[in-house]
Amino acid sequence: MKNEPELIVSKKSQPISSGGETVYVEIYRLENEKRWALAIDDEFGNTSIWDNTFKSEKAAILEAKKSILEEGINHFIGPESGKGEWVKNT
Repeated sequence: MKNEPELIVSKKSQPISSGGETVYVEIYRLENEKRWALAIDDEFGNTSIWDNTFKSEKAAILEAKKSILEEGINHFIGPESGKGEWVKNT
């Protein structure tokens, strides 16, 4: 039986709040990888995952904060069902 690599979660993973809304920024990598992955989860179980990876944890958290600032936190909050695509009403 082959052992699966361990998932390493960055200490830079954190909740970010704006305008009364909160999302959770996840930065992680597999133990045998050097680059970090980035995802943003909302309270309903919807997840936005970046296709590209980052050289450092710092680069990943900076990208998350930049995206939330530029696009608005509501861009990362999906439907309460946590399923499917959605259209944000602004």
